Amino acid sequence: MGLLDGIMGNASEQDVNEIAEELAPIMAEQEQVDMAYKFVRDMFVFTNRRLILIDKQGITGSKVTYQSVPYKAITQFCVETAGHFDLDAELKIWISGQSEPIKQELKRGTDVVAIQKALATRVLFG
Repeated sequence: MGLLDGIMGNASEQDVNEIAEELAPIMAEQEQVDMAYKFVRDMFVFTNRRLILIDKQGITGSKVTYQSVPYKAITQFCVETAGHFDLDAELKIWISGQSEPIKQELKRGTDVVAIQKALATRVLFG
């Protein structure tokens, strides 16, 4: 069901060691990956310093945009958990200077409590 979840915009949690190795060339000194979620080819990567949004474009995915959001730029966030008839949860993150939040669907089974805790810890206590 992983591919179907990805096609439908749902996130799947990724191995932080694999993601850290892949992102090593762009990681800062003493920066480490805390958690990562993949949406088909795109990813949300939570590090101890920032949120990295990775957007792979085109058919081959050779063009990649890395958007780095320092936690201090996040003004608010919202995690809407799944209800009885809704199997997904939704993550919304508002960034200073942008009127629309970043939105992402999270598949059933995604640890939304861990995401909320990671964001709260990083945003509130930087």
